[in-house]
Amino acid sequence: MCWSATADLMAGAGIAAVGVACVTRAARGGRTRDLPLAALPLLLGAHQIIESAVWRADGGTGPATVAWAVIALPLLPLWLPVAVLCAAPPVARRRLLLPLVAGVATAAALSWHLATETVTAEIRGHTVGYALGLPRPGLIIAGYLLATIGALLLSGDRGLVLFGALVAVGAAVCVLLWRSEYISTWCAFAAVCSVFLYFWLRRRSRPVRAPSGPGSPGA
Repeated sequence: MCWSATADLMAGAGIAAVGVACVTRAARGGRTRDLPLAALPLLLGAHQIIESAVWRADGGTGPATVAWAVIALPLLPLWLPVAVLCAAPPVARRRLLLPLVAGVATAAALSWHLATETVTAEIRGHTVGYALGLPRPGLIIAGYLLATIGALLLSGDRGLVLFGALVAVGAAVCVLLWRSEYISTWCAFAAVCSVFLYFWLRRRSRPVRAPSGPGSPGA
């Protein structure tokens, strides 16, 4: 969420551009297991661009609101633990099953409510508020946090653990500012996270070189 339709659109385009760079970096470095995580900024950028349409529609229950909710609610808590599981070192994959199960359960519950309830968006000052009737919101939030931040903190990769800490702190700050209805900082936070991911991928990714030796081409 940003503070206006224009801000959302510009932030979304910038974050998506970082996402293209992330995917390119992972692909060129031969890190195919990192591709789902590298594509996360593309998803976040699309999310921002969709919300610019929510602003222009003055909230409501239209297609843009539904598309925003699909990404934010069932998709992200499923995408992130799967992406982290793919990128994590083998030693950490067993413990990552816990956030994965939490993500699957949370995504299933949120998908059910999206299919049976109406999600609404409301412009509140410089923020957009979304509402979806959930019978046990505390349980859903706990599962969501375990699936997303928990997956990063349990990843076994120092860079991803630091990323998880950044997400936890940034999300808390965003929520506090959003509740004041003063301004939404999610777009800036998503941009920082996307740039962090790019540098993490740059550190991990190395060009695949053909082995040199007596039996190699050109030897």
